Amino acid sequence: MIEKPLVSIVTPSYNQAAYLEETILSVLGQTYPRIEYILVDGASQDGSLEIIRRYEGKLAHWISEKDKGQTDAINKGFALARGEYLAWLNSDDTLLPDAVEEAVAYLLEHPGVGLVYGDANYIDEKSRVIGKFPAAQTDLPRLRRGYVHIPQQASFFRKALWDRVGPLDDSFFFAMDYDLWTRLAAVSELKYLPRTWANFRLHADAKTIAADDRCWPEMLRVHYRGGGSRFAPIVLKYQVRKLAAPFIRWRRRRMFTKG
Repeated sequence: MIEKPLVSIVTPSYNQAAYLEETILSVLGQTYPRIEYILVDGASQDGSLEIIRRYEGKLAHWISEKDKGQTDAINKGFALARGEYLAWLNSDDTLLPDAVEEAVAYLLEHPGVGLVYGDANYIDEKSRVIGKFPAAQTDLPRLRRGYVHIPQQASFFRKALWDRVGPLDDSFFFAMDYDLWTRLAAVSELKYLPRTWANFRLHADAKTIAADDRCWPEMLRVHYRGGGSRFAPIVLKYQVRKLAAPFIRWRRRRMFTKG
């Protein structure tokens, strides 16, 4: 019998004790049998370590030390990873039980696909579904126009490609995933499957709520670094986004404060 490929999942965490256990359990509860789970904590002071130690027997590796932030923590985790496929799950998000199994099945059947991603629900602080991430098929030309539509929580990619285009740029606070998607799309195919694989939590302390004004300027850094024009669609989208930002933030806050 052929052994199933190993999948490495990294969770970067810092002071997320309120949600961390739910995240851990969503990985440990996967139907797929071969998962290497790596947790990289940034020296949390909120009780996170007690939660991590509760599950350390089921973790392949865990670290708790000061770092340069989320991107640095993800890079540390992937440096330890041995899996054929990789993913990261932030410490306030969760996976649905069949996510890894379905992603691996697709990647095994489609060797030309470098990254596969599904749908993600928006959930609130109490894990109630409050919306749906607007996932859709994209590729390098569309990514460069700002048409991203990849929920990071529901994304799985090949380690061979990570070894080729990684690591993440730790100068990014927000758009490190967008930067990675463009690099992966430059050397492989990205594929969207309309299956719900993850939950993306919106809450007051989440970066998506508290600091999303940093996202588009970082995306533009990626655009200009690749020789992009100042007249490209992504630049126009940024200008529109700046005008709409107060309404977008109000709407998101309203989403997770309902009920």
